[in-house]
Amino acid sequence: MTDKALMERLVHFRSQPENQSPFAVYIGLKILDIDKGEATVSVPYAEHLAGNSLTGILHGGIITTTLDAVCGLSVIAALGGPTTIATLDLRIDYLKPATPKEDVFAYGHCYKVTRNVCFVRGIAYQSDKSKPIANATATFMITAKGTGKDVQKNAQPERTQGETK
Repeated sequence: MTDKALMERLVHFRSQPENQSPFAVYIGLKILDIDKGEATVSVPYAEHLAGNSLTGILHGGIITTTLDAVCGLSVIAALGGPTTIATLDLRIDYLKPATPKEDVFAYGHCYKVTRNVCFVRGIAYQSDKSKPIANATATFMITAKGTGKDVQKNAQPERTQGETK
């Protein structure tokens, strides 16, 4: 079930150029669904994303990027809105090659949030979610509350009286 308000906020946030990953834009990553602690994304098949031009099988890096993105998005969904996070660990088990000329979907579920670290599971699949092409487990660090310039401003140490740059 989609949390429509959260989905609208995150899609609007990502629509701003400074909040986009250039590589995610390049591969055509789209947010399909967001709920509390869960997210689903897609990447349309494109020949230029193939790891082998003879077979047309997608490069493993596309699957990795898609899983990292959906896992991070599930963390942001668990936290309730855009927050600065960083991937601490990402483990992927490739189960089978992606079928050429088929879109890839990925689902992530943030199942545990602590003060500083979030734990996530994800799968990449094509036409059938019950037949994954890859599994992922990941941990993310919450690096700061907020995003962008606010984070940079908040990250600057306060100067004591008489201290110079």
